[in-house]
Amino acid sequence: MPLDLDRLLNWAVPEARQRLTQRDTMLYALGVGLGADPLDPGQLRYVYEKDLQPLPTMAAVLAYPGFWQRDPALGLDWVRLLHAEQSIEIHQPLSVEGELIGRTRVTGVIDKGADRGALLLQERQITDAASGALLCTASMTSFCRGDGGFGRSQGEAPPPAEIPERAPDLVCDLPTLPQAALIYRLSGDMNPLHADPEVARGGGFERPILHGLCTFGVAGHALLRSCCDYDGGRIRSLRVRFSAPVFPGETLRTEIWRAGPDDLRFRSRVVERDRLVLNNGQARLAEPAETDSLSKTSEAAGA
Repeated sequence: MPLDLDRLLNWAVPEARQRLTQRDTMLYALGVGLGADPLDPGQLRYVYEKDLQPLPTMAAVLAYPGFWQRDPALGLDWVRLLHAEQSIEIHQPLSVEGELIGRTRVTGVIDKGADRGALLLQERQITDAASGALLCTASMTSFCRGDGGFGRSQGEAPPPAEIPERAPDLVCDLPTLPQAALIYRLSGDMNPLHADPEVARGGGFERPILHGLCTFGVAGHALLRSCCDYDGGRIRSLRVRFSAPVFPGETLRTEIWRAGPDDLRFRSRVVERDRLVLNNGQARLAEPAETDSLSKTSEAAGA
């Protein structure tokens, strides 16, 4: 069944409700590699309930509606679908627990040609169920490798962030576990491409690949470690392009440039294969004093 453009553009993605718990917050952090050094107080604050904090990249998985693209009525070749781009914008300090609502909409579909696939753009707004406050926005682009050639497009892909043409200011190497995808999928993305060897081979991979959003989380960890002294509240927004898959167990080297007082650019490569896997990354930071002010305002509102 071919892709149905009009149906896809108007698809009513089910509203997602999530009862976020401290366990969920810690499991996400473990899934992207925090806690590799259990004596590091910076990492421990994200995986231990004492003074627990949420990782900013967790915004990408909150109130996730599930792998809705798998519905046969859409006509997508879902086995060949890959994560192409991801961005998050944090509007208010994230919590480690609470009830959340995620509302997802398709914002565009771009035909790249019969042999070049298509891009599927979507946006999810995550709100607090009790107050209705908008907490964060997660936007993503999927590369539908088997679905190009339908002849029409709607929407535009966001322009990439430019990477400076000079040596990086900072470099951070972080390993991933062989079982990283099996842990990470427990945060909501149950696509069998990341767990089932047979499905992975059907998608053209020798073995299950790491979730793009797990790679995204590892890069976020590198930024926290290298630039933010593990203060997650300093990251206001983050965006990146996925250029190649990662296999669980590989080491990610994140190269970081300071492009301005609050502007970081970055990219990541697999050390073992010298393969660029994340590109055109950008993070916007808040100053530490601004972070403290926001946290106090949030605490006062909660009281």
